[in-house]
Amino acid sequence: MTAPSGASVGAVRDVPTARASIVSLSDVHRDYPIGAELVHALRGVSLEVERGDYVSIVGPSGCGKSTLLNLVGVIDQPTSGTVAIAGKRVDAMTDREATSFRLHNIGFVFQRFYLMPTLSALENVELPMAEAKVSARERNARAAKLLEYVGLGARQHHRPSELSGGEQQRVAIARALANRPALMLADEPTGERDAKTGAEIIALFRQLNADGTTMIVVTHDEDLANAARRKIHMRDGRIVQE
Repeated sequence: MTAPSGASVGAVRDVPTARASIVSLSDVHRDYPIGAELVHALRGVSLEVERGDYVSIVGPSGCGKSTLLNLVGVIDQPTSGTVAIAGKRVDAMTDREATSFRLHNIGFVFQRFYLMPTLSALENVELPMAEAKVSARERNARAAKLLEYVGLGARQHHRPSELSGGEQQRVAIARALANRPALMLADEPTGERDAKTGAEIIALFRQLNADGTTMIVVTHDEDLANAARRKIHMRDGRIVQE
């Protein structure tokens, strides 16, 4: 599986030769009130992820993995502490600023695909580009290249119901790359896949990272976690081992 000629479809933009942090969290806390109780989901997490890195985050359910991913993905904001993504502070953005930032800087892959059932694979991949006001001609060409990249060049006009689970996940990965994000985040991307499909997704993630995409993956899948360059262990809202 190789990227199309020209700039890699997976890589964001030109990456500086000197490695620099693309994710920087400093003493981040996230508390949630549940009834009369205050749940401490994150307890003073500090983390640096360099451009081009591939990081897996592991730990038992409820340890804070998904909360951490949501903060890095600018879906949530910390109770205290600072979060910077691609050199920009994101911990106090308005909803509108956060939405725009995510659209142009972050790609998401989830356990469930969230594909539009009435649209073809090509049209699903085009959606983020349409939202970013990319011209119809450019987004069509890029979507086709991305589907070729993930091994679905011959399936671009099929709707999700006509694709296997693994193929749908590949469409979701192509869609996540649509706007050349600085960072790709994945939450249990192999969670409901069979072993063969899981292995295919792991191989694709390795290829994406080799082609320049910075990756952070939250997973219970030992094989996926071990495929990353760096594994972070969490427990009780804290990073306990790197």
